[in-house]
Amino acid sequence: MDLGEVIAQSTWGGGEGSSLAGLTDFWVFRFLLNILGYASIVIPAAILIRYIKRSNFLERGGQGCTYNVVKACVYGTADELPTTQADSDAPTPSPSRFPRWAVLIFCVVGLQGSYLTWGVLQERIMRHEYGGTEDEPSEKFKNSQFLVFVNRILALTIAGVYLSLFRQPRHGCPMYKYSYASLSNIMSSWCQYEALKFVSFPTQVLAKASKVIPVMLMGKVVSRKSYEYYEYVIAALISLGLSMFLIAHGPDDEKKSTTVTTFSGILLLAGYMMFDSFTANWQAELYKYKMSSFQMMFGVNCFSCLFTSAALLQQGGFIEAFSFMFRHQLFTFHVFLNSICSATGQMFIFFTINQFGAMVFVIIMTTRQALAILLSCIIYAHPVSIMGGFGIAIVFLAMFLRVYASHRMKQKKARQQEVNNTGVKDEAEEGETAGD
Repeated sequence: MDLGEVIAQSTWGGGEGSSLAGLTDFWVFRFLLNILGYASIVIPAAILIRYIKRSNFLERGGQGCTYNVVKACVYGTADELPTTQADSDAPTPSPSRFPRWAVLIFCVVGLQGSYLTWGVLQERIMRHEYGGTEDEPSEKFKNSQFLVFVNRILALTIAGVYLSLFRQPRHGCPMYKYSYASLSNIMSSWCQYEALKFVSFPTQVLAKASKVIPVMLMGKVVSRKSYEYYEYVIAALISLGLSMFLIAHGPDDEKKSTTVTTFSGILLLAGYMMFDSFTANWQAELYKYKMSSFQMMFGVNCFSCLFTSAALLQQGGFIEAFSFMFRHQLFTFHVFLNSICSATGQMFIFFTINQFGAMVFVIIMTTRQALAILLSCIIYAHPVSIMGGFGIAIVFLAMFLRVYASHRMKQKKARQQEVNNTGVKDEAEEGETAGD
């Protein structure tokens, strides 16, 4: 199979369009164009930062707006923070006037409503046509980068408003460090949207659930990390369930399901998991600067808007997207509703973890993934065989077992630590008694 056939089978237009149109719609070509767009900002910025650091900018000193901006962007302001700054500088929520069960229901409804709607809209936008009337010919939207941009610009706005209204902890993180998490974040989102052109939404959700497997493999090979026995059992169950679903899952459309498109979907899902894993790990490093979640949200989305807008301007993506929005008003509504759900979902994540901790949040989101698959199958009529249904059940059973086992292990370690501390205290008291 030559490149022309691969391109033809990997695009919605098949072999009817010109080879140039097929090339520009080929996901690998678009991915490379996105990288070039990001590089047009990253490379000059990296050269400038390197020059500033080598020129001993701080040693020369200075005053004024320019000096402060350069220092904050390149060096950060860690030297200006109080040496005894505590985590309590972060805003703490005032006690709620509502009972705990009411707040929990609010969090569950908010998270489920935001992300279930977001998932349904993702599939509607990326896998289905708009138009289809005599005056409005049917066509599909292809520019995943624009969807990422709209999501990030709204999240940036919300985070900016929140930061202007509520006091935040001071932190000394150099601004440019947000760009690493931003790049991986927008690339993972792009891969996620683009993958929906080649795989169904239930397949995508199950693939996300199985990312614990590559994380464990990478930790074992690279970091020589050891895992508890239950984690291996859970990884095996997830692998079994995912394999059952993929084997039993029939193609939604025989004309679109080819070896090439399936392989493209797998590559894009693998890219999503890789970039998403990096984002989470890098953000964990950034949180060492004692920043709040909304400061993180603002910093990352600020660079995300910069990178995506640069790529869209260079590719003519804004003209393409706005033209599509002008032709299809329903698409415009879906895009903005999708962005609103994404932004509100992030806020519910912060609020839920703040109020109830990570364990409750993980349980809610695991349930959300199962409901998302069910909702997608009902709305978009995805065929799921009995074997595929068992595969889905095994995957989510394994995920709930992982939450339960992790919680029990933490409790066991806490009890063991308490026993050890008690033993040390008793020994110290006996020593004091003997000394007397």
